Amino acid sequence: MQTPITTGRLSIERLSVSDSAFMVELLNSKGWLAFIGERHVHSKEDAEAYINKINGTPNFTYLVVKLKENRLPIGIISLIQRDYLPHIDLGFALLPGFMGAGYAYEGAHAVMEHMLQNVEKLLAIALPQNTSSIQLLQKLGFAYEEAVTVNNEVLHVYAIHRK
Repeated sequence: MQTPITTGRLSIERLSVSDSAFMVELLNSKGWLAFIGERHVHSKEDAEAYINKINGTPNFTYLVVKLKENRLPIGIISLIQRDYLPHIDLGFALLPGFMGAGYAYEGAHAVMEHMLQNVEKLLAIALPQNTSSIQLLQKLGFAYEEAVTVNNEVLHVYAIHRK
């Protein structure tokens, strides 16, 4: 995937070690911990190791969502080919202070449109209780497909097809 992808307000680019302070904040935010899980990233060094691991894994792409006006990182969009899903999984997470302003929709929509030029179908997963993510997925055009159990946890799988 070529980056950056730009929208009216955002620049979306590959995660790099220069994003380590931002990643410490994001990975320890209430929403990340509740709906994605503890990653044990609590220092700049932890974040650099985490970023290097992500960037060294061919099935993972993390894109940083930054405000165009000042290059402030506010969230990530992930593209992951999980071993238990037949298609790439689109994910997103924002810092709490930037939720509710349409940034997640704007960024995820841009990445989704870019990806659907190259793949027939994208998936997304969400915990059933993560209603805000589910609402955003539906707004993006994803439809519920099935429930899967992974590590004793039920996940809802949503899908969108190329038009």
